[in-house]
Amino acid sequence: MKSEKAGPEPSFRSDVTVELVKHSASDTDVLWAARVSTAGEQSLDELTKDPERSKGLLNYLMRDRHGSPFEHNSMTFFVTAPIFAFREFMRHRVGWSYNEESGRYRELRPVFYVPGEDRKLVQRGRPGKYEFLHGTPEQHKTVTEAMEESYRRSYAAYQEMLEAGVAREVARATLPVGLFSSMYATCNARSLMHFLGLRTQHELAKVPSFPQREIEMVGERMEEHWRHLMPLTHAAFNANGRVAP
Repeated sequence: MKSEKAGPEPSFRSDVTVELVKHSASDTDVLWAARVSTAGEQSLDELTKDPERSKGLLNYLMRDRHGSPFEHNSMTFFVTAPIFAFREFMRHRVGWSYNEESGRYRELRPVFYVPGEDRKLVQRGRPGKYEFLHGTPEQHKTVTEAMEESYRRSYAAYQEMLEAGVAREVARATLPVGLFSSMYATCNARSLMHFLGLRTQHELAKVPSFPQREIEMVGERMEEHWRHLMPLTHAAFNANGRVAP
């Protein structure tokens, strides 16, 4: 197969993007759901007239793991990240819905992931008890050059097959998991907390987690959006060790 490239020039990036597309999510949603068990239907004024009581109830629900009230809300994110991060993402199935762009129905764009200089490259220790260390300038140079060369060759092969009339769903097999993809991901606060507990590291977490940095970057951006939507729920999550109810 020829190595000449056809089509657009590959580009390389080290970031991810997370956009909050739409939402129906507030602390009031949790309070509403929780208080129906004892008070029946309540007005918004009744739910919010005592802020300290609201904080206390949210903390109680989080602490004692009464989780269902945290499900009565919704957030939809548009995520752009490398495919290997999405493969980890889709381990999270309860309370999540996904729709990802398809290489069967569209020509995939040549945007590929290359670690930034701040990305730790060296793993030390045995599985289950390891740490990551910063690489040397020489290691970063090796990684960047090897990835970019591999990406260029794989995308050239992809374009060559398309030019020859091969179906997109067949030609895409040559593309690597470092290719950027995009998806809509919809969740509720409870499912997002489960995700954050596993896919982010945090000093307040009771249970240590060792996420791959790229999916952690997605989680950090999702958490920032959620923090603004549901500040009291987010505070209770942190106050109780970042363990989802």
